[in-house]
Amino acid sequence: MLDAKTQNEAFRKLVSDYKRPLYAHIRGIVIDHDDADDVLQNTFVKVFQFLSGFKGESKLFSWMYRIATNEAITFLKQKARKSGISNEALQSKLVENLQSDVHFDGSEIELKLQKAVATLPEKQQLVFKMKYYQEMKYEDMSAILGTSVGALKASYHHAVRKIEMYVKGD
Repeated sequence: MLDAKTQNEAFRKLVSDYKRPLYAHIRGIVIDHDDADDVLQNTFVKVFQFLSGFKGESKLFSWMYRIATNEAITFLKQKARKSGISNEALQSKLVENLQSDVHFDGSEIELKLQKAVATLPEKQQLVFKMKYYQEMKYEDMSAILGTSVGALKASYHHAVRKIEMYVKGD
């Protein structure tokens, strides 16, 4: 058992090492910068709460990304419910707001891609964002999302096809 000082130092190191990649992952899901900051903070609160119970059955990276993913999805569902709109409508609204977001520096093409991704089912969105934007390996995604590599490859393939159809049809 670690003493409190050692535990706090270890946690500070985790925050330092994982703050940027977790923020990028969360931002890809929730889209809004301020929301991503809030979800990142919630993620680290949960990591701190449950770190002593981490058994090492998965990589620390996968475990933290799973927490971040769940926190982001929960956040979006709560935000949609509070707004009285569907998750899909919320996604569309968030993408529309990207144009006025000072933290978004993407081109028109990137905005069109974001709009296309927002039309995908939740799981395909996650898989596409993790593979396309974060260049995450299927094995790591499998550990984070609790889905087989084959199912993830199929989801990514379907997502790419739908995005291509969206971009061509627009």
